[in-house]
Order: sequence, then C-alpha cells, then structure tokens
Amino acid sequence: MKTATSTPTGFPLHSEGGWGRLLLFFISLIFSVALHAQDTDNYVVKISSGMVRGFNQEGSIAFLGIPYAQTERFMPPKTVKPWSGIRDCNKWGPQAMQRVYGRKLGEDEMSEQCTVLNVWTTDLHANKPVMVWLHGGGFDSGTSAWNPGMSLAQNDVVVVGLNHRLNILGFLDLSACSPRYKESANVGMLDVVAALQWVRDNIRQFGGDPTNVTIFGESGGGGKVGTLLCMPAAHGLFHKAIIMSGTILNVNTKSMSEELGQAVLRELGIDAAHIERINDVPYDTLYAAGQRAMAASIGTRAPGTPMMWGFGPSPDGVNLLQQPFQPGFAAISDDIPVLIGTTFNELQRLSYDRPMTEAEARDALQKTFGDDTDNYIRTFKTTYPDRTPQDWLSIDWLFRPKTIITADHIATHRPAKTFMYMFTWRSPVNQGSVHGHELKFCFNTLRHGKNELPEATAADQQLADRMSRVWAQFAHTGDPNTPGIPLWHPYTPENGEMMIFDHDCRITHNPDRALEEIIDKHCFRQLDEFRRKQAEK
Repeated sequence: MKTATSTPTGFPLHSEGGWGRLLLFFISLIFSVALHAQDTDNYVVKISSGMVRGFNQEGSIAFLGIPYAQTERFMPPKTVKPWSGIRDCNKWGPQAMQRVYGRKLGEDEMSEQCTVLNVWTTDLHANKPVMVWLHGGGFDSGTSAWNPGMSLAQNDVVVVGLNHRLNILGFLDLSACSPRYKESANVGMLDVVAALQWVRDNIRQFGGDPTNVTIFGESGGGGKVGTLLCMPAAHGLFHKAIIMSGTILNVNTKSMSEELGQAVLRELGIDAAHIERINDVPYDTLYAAGQRAMAASIGTRAPGTPMMWGFGPSPDGVNLLQQPFQPGFAAISDDIPVLIGTTFNELQRLSYDRPMTEAEARDALQKTFGDDTDNYIRTFKTTYPDRTPQDWLSIDWLFRPKTIITADHIATHRPAKTFMYMFTWRSPVNQGSVHGHELKFCFNTLRHGKNELPEATAADQQLADRMSRVWAQFAHTGDPNTPGIPLWHPYTPENGEMMIFDHDCRITHNPDRALEEIIDKHCFRQLDEFRRKQAEK
C-alpha cells in the first residue's frame, strides 16, 4: 500500500483527484498573479519625472511619497531629476527635519530631502476637483502622513497631501548676509508653491482637474493657506481655500527675520564671508543654535501666546506681500472663495474633569478679565445659555476672535464668497471640541482616531459623512451646500451666518460677537503692545 504524501499546498498526491486539484490550484494561482499584475499595471501613471505605481488603499488608488522637487539648504526648490523604470509609491515619503522624541528616525522617514507628496483618487481617467492638504504643526513640525486622504477622495475629488521644509531649514533669513540667500526666509512656502506647480503639470494623469484646485489646512496648515493667499507665485495655482483653526497671527517682519538670521550665524561662529559653512552644520546643532538665537534676539514664543514669530514666513514684497489675517489677505486673492472656521475649545485648557461652581469659575476668570469678569460671564450666559461654568474657562480664547475679524474684512472687501463654521462635537474622552478634532470628520477617518473616539457611534459616522461631503462640495463649486445640512448662506458681518457642525447641524447668526469682542480685548494685549512698538519705530 502506497503512503500518500502531501505537497506544500496540502493536496495529497496519491489520493483520489489529488493531481487534478493540484493542477487546478496552480492554474488558479497563475491566473491570480496575472490578474494582480494587470491591476497594478492599471495603477501605473506617467508624470513629468517618470513612471509611478500606486496601490489600492481602502477603496482608493493611493500614490505615496512622490518627489515633487529637490532641495538645497536655504535655496528655492528645484525641478526633480527624472528617473528610469517604475517607481513604487506604496509608503510614506520622509517628513521634514524636526525635533522628534523617542526612537531615532531613519533617512527614509525624516530627511532634508522631504519634498514629497501623496495622491488619492478613485479614477485615473476622470476630471475631478483637486484638494491640496497642508498639514498642521505650525511652521515647525508635522507630516502629511497624519491625515490620509483615501476616504475623502471617495467624495468625487482627488486629494493631494504634501511635506515641505519647516522650522529653521524652511525659514532662516540669510538675505542680509549674502545675496545668494535672498529668498531663504520663505523657501518652506516656496516648496508648497512648487507642489502646486506639480499639481498643475501632473494631476490630470491622476484624474484631477488643474483648473479647479482647493487648498485646505488646519492649525499651521490653515496659516499656510492664508500665506499662499498673499504669495504672487501661487496666484492662479488654486481657486478656493479652506482655513481651519488657522488664524494665529504671524507677526514676523523683514527686520525681525533678518535680525534672527544674523543672530543664528553669531551662535554658530560663522561670518558673512564664510556663510557657505552653514551648509555643513548638522541639523540638530543648527536647530539648537536657532533656539538660542531667538532667545538672544527677537525673543522666544511661549505656549499660548496669541501670535507667532521666529522661523516662519516673512514678508519681503516679492515672495510674500503681507502676513495673512491682518486683517485679510493680499488683493491678488480677492476672487478666491473662502471657507473658514474653528472648534469650540481649540487649545484652551479644559476644565471638564471636575465639578465647578460659578464662584470658582469667576475667581479663575479674574486673572484674565479683571473688572470685566462679570461682563464676560453675563455675556457668556446670553450667548450660550445651556453651557456650564466649566465652559466659561474652556472656550477658545485664541482663534475665534481673529476668525471673526478676518471674516468681517474679507466678506466686506472681496467679491468672492465667505462661509463660516464652528465645530462643536464633544469627544467622549475629554468632553471637549479641541484643536484638530474636526480632522477625522472632514477626512472621514473616524477609525483612525481611537485616542479621541474609542468607538464611533452611528451619529458620529453620519457627521463624518456630512462634513466630508461638505468639504468636497466646496471644492467642486465654491459653495458648501449639500443635502443633509440646512441651507447655508455666505457670511457677512451683518448676518453673521455660521454653520454649527455637530450631531445636529444648524445655522446661527452672530451668536457670539459681543463675547468675542470681550475676549479679544483681554486676551490679545501682547499683540496690541507689539503693534504699538512697531508703530513707534
């Protein structure tokens, strides 16, 4: 009697039908491999620098880590050198150099050659609106990998996310030291312009329409959107803008950035005659010198400061005409529709972890509002009658006041429409609607945010579906109105129209103008003092 032996597939060779099943298995395997090869071939796209291959990511075709520029320290970005063969784009490209904690990142994860972008689409042969995402992290840190666009792309748009130079590598102004570095103060934003030029030249190959591009960003990304609205080189490369929690004011002036650049060279012991030596300074040494130089010259920004300065964009009259949100944008962008908004709590320290009496809240508020404390409480109660004393301390004091001022200005002085929103959904983890909570809703990636939302409810998912449709609809037409939300009219200072995004989406009209005037008066005194000193110079 013969003993049956088995193949690695588990089919017995000498059992009845074993050879037949084995033959069928190999035929099936060959067919599967061929089918897979055919599918991956369908994900190959020819762009200006070569061939790229994408992959299926949760129902969308994703291309990760495509180079859009090459960089040299403190110089504007250059065109990518072409490559031969097909480049597999199935993993995140390197993020910008930045301070990281924990394990050391390899060069494929973090590099000075960080100018890469990602594309998500569902049809390579369509002509869809394009949404270009600018990540948060101020102008100091962050990565596009935080916010993948595969779900948002399923709302009939093509999504692009990008990395670019940040902090001292993106914004060290050496123009006073050498004409070679006349543009160094803004090369981080010139990277973004280069990415938009790449979109103009290549996005049709991914099913995108380069004549219908929306830029959108949150926090520092919102600041970048505002900055692009003031950059001549970006004019014509985008057609709509979404600014999410982005109105922290950048107060850098040209004289401030030049002073800081000279201070960095002093910290490094480099004189103008040997300025090229800065290219050989290790990044960690350079970053540390930048922090010391800031403290010794223009000062270091403390957390919670209602404005930013230091290593960020600086107006030079050429690449950047003015700082955004002061109160509006450069006239070159007057025809760009804007969707702008905030969350209820933003970066404010939350007070929801314990019971609080009105007297306790009043005592805590005295430090900020002084003799205006009772007026603040009275106005708060009128504005938000259903909120608690914990809310008095937990409401956003940084973004909302300047968002109203900016919206008032652009709605009055520009022909393009302005739409305003507030996100008030509350996390079951901390009971807040804090800075960045809205991202997993407009990207429709609730399952990727377990730290703030351990288990999404049906109502949560419905809100995510609505918000992602609204963001995509704005990209389509410049008007965010979609089925499932109330009729939403453009904002004016008179109507104060604002969409509240929560489980119950609703429209309000100037609900908190009086309250925000009190907050602006007391929480931006440092900004007022800075402006007074600048006016005296």
